[in-house]
Amino acid sequence: MKLGAFSVSLAVKDIKASKAFYETLGFKVFAGDLDKNYLIMKNESTLIGLFQGMFKNNILTFNPGWDQDANTLESFDDVRVIQEHLKSKDVTFASEIDAPDSGPASFVILDPDGNAILVDQHI
Repeated sequence: MKLGAFSVSLAVKDIKASKAFYETLGFKVFAGDLDKNYLIMKNESTLIGLFQGMFKNNILTFNPGWDQDANTLESFDDVRVIQEHLKSKDVTFASEIDAPDSGPASFVILDPDGNAILVDQHI
């Protein structure tokens, strides 16, 4: 199963303070909009999303169809195929895809400790 680019999405209290902190660790703004309270920070191939006021807890995120530079991959497993595979393995979903047969879609599952895993396809 190809899950695509991986990042950690952090629920932050003060996006400006978090941005400054991660910049001291060598991260640079890769994407996002500070005025909309979200940034994607990058250091080499490591991605960290900073999200203020968007969700309660941290989330592990996978983006099928993207590499770590948000370039479209020639070959990838569509998020719907991944969802069906996980359903066949009796994985419990916090949210499921309710979208057309192609294009952007996402679902959320929880690991055994309650950590959210977002599989979010943008293409």
